[in-house]
Amino acid sequence: MITKNNTVLITGGATGIGFALAESFVKLGNKVIVCGRRMDKLEDAKRRLPSLIVRQCDVSKEGDRRALYEWVEKEFNDLNLLVNNAGIQRRIDFTKGTEDLLRQEDEIDINFKAQVYLAARFVPLLSRQKEAAIVNVSSGLGFVPLTVFPIYSATKAAIHSFTMSLRFQLRKTSVKVFEVIPPTVHDTELKGKPIEKAEWSVPSSEVAEAVVKGLEGDVLEIAVGPSKRWLSSSKSELDQAFGNMNH
Repeated sequence: MITKNNTVLITGGATGIGFALAESFVKLGNKVIVCGRRMDKLEDAKRRLPSLIVRQCDVSKEGDRRALYEWVEKEFNDLNLLVNNAGIQRRIDFTKGTEDLLRQEDEIDINFKAQVYLAARFVPLLSRQKEAAIVNVSSGLGFVPLTVFPIYSATKAAIHSFTMSLRFQLRKTSVKVFEVIPPTVHDTELKGKPIEKAEWSVPSSEVAEAVVKGLEGDVLEIAVGPSKRWLSSSKSELDQAFGNMNH
């Protein structure tokens, strides 16, 4: 895929991987729109990258998703690249029953449902473009779950499965479907991160660099860092990694 002169929408694009992607796409000469829940973070991103177009949006809410699509269709109907990046990560202990689960935001709505519904909304618009793509950000934890983050890990596994199905369904359209599979990232605002281990983690800039190269080479599953070995590992190797990570 050509990575210049596109119109790009990145959800959760004001911080972490999303902002690193925005920086990379801006440097390549793309028109970049980022959305997020917090206006202060969007304004900060705009100060750092003045050419950014920002939009406040909570992608976990259907009304916000619909309004986002209607705004983009009206103002940026040449949109040809959707990056489903928004996500949250929470520690949840099921020995406490529903205490942790119901206390804060719903990871399923933000991490999985939002990506599914945004893909459904934007496919008709994207399909009208000569070349277009959907980029879904999953995680290495979708292959080897970290048990302190059970819902996060499960939603990322679901994104992997969904992306495979979506890619197959859209194979006869102009829309390519990519999956980005990062490991733990240093500079992210995901909540409840574990103690960093060097062999597990990379900076968000490394993820962004891998994404650009992957898009240019039409690599449909873009694994980064240690996620590369998990993508091609056997069941026994994944079980061993699971044991090592959750020891």
